[in-house]
Amino acid sequence: MGFQIEDIIAGIEPVDAVTWKIPRHGPMRVDAVFYASPSLLESLRHDQSLLQLANVATLPGIRMFSLAMPDIHWGYGFPIGGVAAFDTADGVVSPGGVGYDINCGVRVLASRLTRPEVVDRIRDLVAAMFRNVPSGVGSRRKDLRLDAKAERQVLEKGAEWAIRHGYGDAEDLDCIEDRGAIPDADAGRVSEKARERGRTQLGTLGSGNHFLEIGYVDQVYDEAAARRLGLFMNQVTVSIHTGSRGLGYQVCDDSIVAMKRAAARYGIELPDPQLCCAPVASPEGREYLAVMAAAANYAFANRQLITHWVRESFQEALRLPPARLGLRLVYDVAHNIAKIERHLVEGREQTVCVHRKGATRSFGPGHPALPEAYRDIGQPVIIPGDMGRCSYILVGAEKSMSATFGSTCHGAGRLLSRHGAMKAAKGRSIDAELRERGIHVMAASRATLVEEIPEAYKDVTEVVQTVHVAGLSRMVARLRPMGVVKG
Repeated sequence: MGFQIEDIIAGIEPVDAVTWKIPRHGPMRVDAVFYASPSLLESLRHDQSLLQLANVATLPGIRMFSLAMPDIHWGYGFPIGGVAAFDTADGVVSPGGVGYDINCGVRVLASRLTRPEVVDRIRDLVAAMFRNVPSGVGSRRKDLRLDAKAERQVLEKGAEWAIRHGYGDAEDLDCIEDRGAIPDADAGRVSEKARERGRTQLGTLGSGNHFLEIGYVDQVYDEAAARRLGLFMNQVTVSIHTGSRGLGYQVCDDSIVAMKRAAARYGIELPDPQLCCAPVASPEGREYLAVMAAAANYAFANRQLITHWVRESFQEALRLPPARLGLRLVYDVAHNIAKIERHLVEGREQTVCVHRKGATRSFGPGHPALPEAYRDIGQPVIIPGDMGRCSYILVGAEKSMSATFGSTCHGAGRLLSRHGAMKAAKGRSIDAELRERGIHVMAASRATLVEEIPEAYKDVTEVVQTVHVAGLSRMVARLRPMGVVKG
């Protein structure tokens, strides 16, 4: 049943300047479609992610096509950057289509400050955030340990729990995907091991590619959309990128064990055991969606608590009142998630289970799921780059609704493995190199800086321009980093 990567590469057909197709063949039930500039396509010829994309196209109940964004790279089961929708009646749900860091996501805060007002205080700001937000592998808060009752509320209420306990403002909920809580989460189905891992990690920054970043708007591409999002030139922003920590990892681990048994029980033939899955409508499928939603809600609450401590860090370092700082939430998006949504499938509206793994929702203008304040411009889309270059804010475009189930890229996409990054950084002082670019960085360990060197990632500008040209989302503004906290 397996494919050969050489055959996959040889069979690629161009659709347009940035859209490519692997035609349905062998056990594939649908075509595989991916987005890439010619140079990004060239880099894909050297890894296995397109093989994974073809494998996803073999799964039962997949609708229209197996998709990948231009930040595609090798992942567990699904490629990172992969999107696939499955019929809720005869399709499947797969933990490999969501990933280990459930609802790893990013939010952006926009301040009332300008770059000249903070550029000389970046070291103080970064130090305050590093002090107030624990970061790195196994990091935990000494001042916030959930009891069983509180943790259950976090898993089912998400960001609302945080706000109800004084960590933010009610208005924040209007600017979080799903208002910070996915319905039908069931904390009672989350294993004790997962809950134990989550009790001390709420309000902490994960390791690896997770970060806090102080930046500023250095380019505006769409003035009207930028005004609607409250963005202006030289404005100071803060990005928060983290997920569900050890709790989400354990939920995924537990679910993979259950799904391997389920795939065998339902006679689902898999080209890769990492694609283990169960019918969406089965008891196993419903249970996964319930525990995945609980982990996603934990991540929403996690980013909300970190937002509170970021705001406090700015007050502490700059000695300015909240009203002067601003630090209003622009939007919060989920990257690794599976959601039950309504989409137009082959001319007919259907209910499908959309997997977005390293992909961002990008609903176009007018969609009822969007906050009223942004509904006419489309969903805000936040695309972080690496710590040395830039990030982007976009809005969802109408074409994404018919072409990608309302989805777009989620970041730059990894280019080098962690081992490859360590080799490339040997003998270098990464923090000194970043200081020369005007970026002050603090990290939980030197190893993190080495693994996260800018050249470990694709050029986020090329990735973003690809989805812009493809019509999946529209460029609004570019953010340049000034200070970074790495986990």
